[in-house]
Amino acid sequence: MKNISIPKGMRGFILPLSFLGKLRLCTWQILFLLFFISLQAQAQQSDLLTLNMKNVTLKQFVEAVQTQSGYSFLYKDNQLKTNQRITVSVNKQSINVALEQAFKGKGISWKIQGKQILLFPAKEEQSVNTKKSRTIKGNVTTTTGESIPGASVKLANATTGVITDIDGFYMITVPDNQSELEFRFMGYEPRNIKVGNQTTINVSLEEATSSLEEVVVVAYGAQKKVTMTGSVASVNIGSLKTPVANLSNALQGKVAGIISVQSSGEPGYDNSTFTIRGIGTFTGNTSPLVIVDGVQRDDVNSTYGGAYNNIDPEDIVSISLLKDASATAVYGAKGANGVMIITTKRGSVGKPKISIKAETGFTNFTKVPEMLSGVDYMMLYNESRRNSGLSEVYSREQILKTESGLDPYLYPNVDWIDKIYKNVSSVSNVNLNISGGSDLVRYYLSASFYNQGGQYNVKKENGYDPNLNYKRYDFRSNVDVNITKTTLLQMNLSAIMTDSRYPGIASNKLWYEAFSTSPVAFPVRYPDGRWAGPPANAGSNPMNEVQNSGYTDTFRPALQSVFTVNQKLDFITKGLSAYARFSFDSYSEFNNKRTGGVDLWYTNQRDGNGELVFGKPIKEGSDELYYEHSDTGERVIYTEANISYDRTFGHHNVNGMVLYNMRNRMIATAGSAIASIPYRNQAIAARFGYGYKERYLAEVNGSYTGSENFAPGHRFGFFPAASVGWVISNEPFFKNMTRTVDLLKLRASYGIVGNDKMENARFLYMAGAWSGYNTVAKGQGSWQFGKDGGTGLLPDAKENTMGNPEVTWEKVAKQNYGIDLKMFDSRLSLTADVFFEKRKDILSTRNTLPAITDINLPKINLGKVNNHGYELSLGWNDRAGKVDYWLKANVSYAKNKIIYMDEVVTNEPYMAETGRSTGLTYGYIFDRFLQKDDFDADGNLKKDENGRQILPQMALGTPRPGDALFKDLNGDGVINGDDKTRFGYAERPDYVFGFLGGLKWKNFEFSMQWTAAMNASRILDGEYRNAFGSTNSRMLLKFLADGRWTEENPNSRFPRLTFMNKSHYLQTSDLWLMNGSYLRLKTAEISYTLPQKDFLKKVGIESVRFYCNGYNLLTLFSDLNDIDIDPEGVTDGGNNNYPNIRIYNFGVNISF
Repeated sequence: MKNISIPKGMRGFILPLSFLGKLRLCTWQILFLLFFISLQAQAQQSDLLTLNMKNVTLKQFVEAVQTQSGYSFLYKDNQLKTNQRITVSVNKQSINVALEQAFKGKGISWKIQGKQILLFPAKEEQSVNTKKSRTIKGNVTTTTGESIPGASVKLANATTGVITDIDGFYMITVPDNQSELEFRFMGYEPRNIKVGNQTTINVSLEEATSSLEEVVVVAYGAQKKVTMTGSVASVNIGSLKTPVANLSNALQGKVAGIISVQSSGEPGYDNSTFTIRGIGTFTGNTSPLVIVDGVQRDDVNSTYGGAYNNIDPEDIVSISLLKDASATAVYGAKGANGVMIITTKRGSVGKPKISIKAETGFTNFTKVPEMLSGVDYMMLYNESRRNSGLSEVYSREQILKTESGLDPYLYPNVDWIDKIYKNVSSVSNVNLNISGGSDLVRYYLSASFYNQGGQYNVKKENGYDPNLNYKRYDFRSNVDVNITKTTLLQMNLSAIMTDSRYPGIASNKLWYEAFSTSPVAFPVRYPDGRWAGPPANAGSNPMNEVQNSGYTDTFRPALQSVFTVNQKLDFITKGLSAYARFSFDSYSEFNNKRTGGVDLWYTNQRDGNGELVFGKPIKEGSDELYYEHSDTGERVIYTEANISYDRTFGHHNVNGMVLYNMRNRMIATAGSAIASIPYRNQAIAARFGYGYKERYLAEVNGSYTGSENFAPGHRFGFFPAASVGWVISNEPFFKNMTRTVDLLKLRASYGIVGNDKMENARFLYMAGAWSGYNTVAKGQGSWQFGKDGGTGLLPDAKENTMGNPEVTWEKVAKQNYGIDLKMFDSRLSLTADVFFEKRKDILSTRNTLPAITDINLPKINLGKVNNHGYELSLGWNDRAGKVDYWLKANVSYAKNKIIYMDEVVTNEPYMAETGRSTGLTYGYIFDRFLQKDDFDADGNLKKDENGRQILPQMALGTPRPGDALFKDLNGDGVINGDDKTRFGYAERPDYVFGFLGGLKWKNFEFSMQWTAAMNASRILDGEYRNAFGSTNSRMLLKFLADGRWTEENPNSRFPRLTFMNKSHYLQTSDLWLMNGSYLRLKTAEISYTLPQKDFLKKVGIESVRFYCNGYNLLTLFSDLNDIDIDPEGVTDGGNNNYPNIRIYNFGVNISF
């Protein structure tokens, strides 16, 4: 690895290059996390007391408790009988147990507030020890530990009770230990708790999940769904429990607005490419911004293990999609393509809750192209040569010997795909999480392990096993600490590590080699174990490549941390609060590569004894594995300060927010001076909202964002947005309809967002370095100047990239109009949105300057693209008899159009890209296959009575029956480049559908999800188009053979087989265009939860759930699927990769 000069400020972050260094980094990350977890455990253990005191005074008892626990006592001597003797004996018991035993029958009651214990005299009726009644006391809090004053506490089915005081404390008398208490407070879910033998019951109430009270995470905060005016969708977290390791794959079809395609199933590289509301540009970045726990984490998406894709779905509590300008404007330039906000789980007040999930299963490929057998291959190879006017290669004897299979070494018949890949591979996943806490500290801890094997048909040989193996370790610790009643500290730590092994040959290269090798060229191995190879070393043995070329171990540790301090500022004015956030992320990658090879042999003869005769190996291998090492890394620092206000005055609600943030991303192993400069952006954002009676709603927000890419004067951009909402169902005139309609709301928004990113481009206003075009030889130059072109070479230099001090922000104006409807007690729900986007000043380069200028042109603001579409979500939840069921459907449609781009003026208007959607294929339009009737007796195309050819002249080759005839679009009688146009759809679908449903009967549950795509096109290329490949010696796919043109099959799907005129029919045209639409059973699950039994309760088990599920289970209505190609997979046979996979999974979930 070459030495790279790193700026002085970077040298402290150079990552270790050795394996020991890698191990040390990983060890420190784990130790740091375990140390933090141990502190949390100690905090919980500190509340456990061990006391053995007999006939001691109250003062002695108090001192002993304070010494062990850190609690302090407050009481007045004149109110308590301090001369009473106290006896207590507890061993590692809670503070409540110790107090209950110490003060039983002493007329003393207590109350715990944080780390203080208040003592006061018990009421007479409470101090009387009677079997008929007793006193229950405790605190009622939120799940985050905040006290709830005014909550009602009463006996179940009673009409009266008590309410909690200002600190959430209550005390109530119950008749016996069979009583049940009911806790209620407006806006929170009620809870019923059996008293049993308890005397202290602390309760935490969860916020109501009523659809009208639902709270959704939005930009820099949260809002009630009923009061939102922007276009925001939330993902049902329960639906994410699919047997896939990759979060982006689990999101497909779950919610309207996401358009995604998964093109590979290779573990570790199987993430989907997805957009929110399609694509609004013809260049640059199209990915949405991804926020995890308030911090941007998307630009390390495809490189490092700490990306959002590797978050275990078990650790996620909510996912929100922000789609319109009103919802994303506060993110400024970063939110131009939409925003996805992921929030991980946190602890709540209560005893520890433990959940264990363990699952295992197997995977196989959804589709693998079928290759011809050796016999069929030879017969069709001969046919192709006959069609080309050439003699046959394979004799009848060779074909029969191959068919017999009696001598597979001289007459091989190898299905290379079948040899390279096995039928199934294993997958397993384990997750353990613990949550709980007190009023002071709450925690959520989790650890998970995911292990997926590859489907390469290899074994341990030569001292190593090269098979693909992907392991992922996730550790997460989310802790909340109430420092004071108004100050909350939140600490998030996560360590995500992926440890993978891949064969020495890349998956796409292996696929290419398999497609490049004839089934009859040579066997895999000879009977004595020698590996076979091609004659004259022309090609390779694909099975040898995956088994013997070595392996690569890739280790990617990532440490992510977020620290947030929330401060209520009610002492200044009610409703005012603030928080400060700091995040530090470290990402690394270590690659250890071992390369090698073995001898390859070839023979085509046997001796007189029938033994194979070998000469020298056609390729010599090595007795040792060579070693290479490389590593990369980066760190990201993020800071944010936010002050917000939310207060209701009568019928008026006023809320607002102002924040500042800055993000630094620094690459430790930069390969250039520019890359070593930290990536930095900063912004100021604000939001103001107003609501009247939750009926009329308005919001204004915006961001003032700076970018490193633009010169001073153009560096900062302001991106405002406004939205309004009208909750019609809250109008007085709508009162008579509220029995049927629970919610009817109209929304509208308009705003401007920006973009400053171009792929692999920074500091767009600055000129690049100058360099010589070629190496200067012997002190001369490397270029000839002058129109006459002298013989001498003169020194030269060129400016690699021109700067543009006037380049500035790309801007997108967005409109959104929506409706939200809920009816029949929220059993029916509907959300519909229509959107319009106009993007201008697109960052691009000119395409109309001749390449002879030999310079990289500057980036300029040039181009306009419009994007529009709609989204619809419909749901129904109900109960039929004893069966609960739910149905959901969503559809997303997005279509763009290039309004202006810099392109050379075309000879014909239909050749232009302007005016069409992005991503279309450019080529000829297929008319039909030439038939025998199109030719005269001499084999030439027929002519009319004037001697003119009836069909257009074909400049692409000499046509024959079975060749493709393209359309003459301009009618000039010649088919050439002027007849090319753009056709079909883009690879990304215009329409994406999701259909979800489930039911529950007793302890059984069933759910499934179908996804569908429509208006998508895929173009066949490489060996999917070129029979026998570019060398006319490669394998042949069965679908090309079965669908080929022959005189007996003139209405075929594909052209004839030939070695002539291939340049003609291999031209890109809609002959090779496939419909990319499909319907797929994406996931299905059936589960059974064990009934609650006494023996389970005795061991502390709350529930046990068994389940089996699957992924990519069935595909229907797909043209690609019919020819053994996955509809989301790659359709370039020479540039394919690991196929998509199907998963069958079995698991158990136990909660304590």
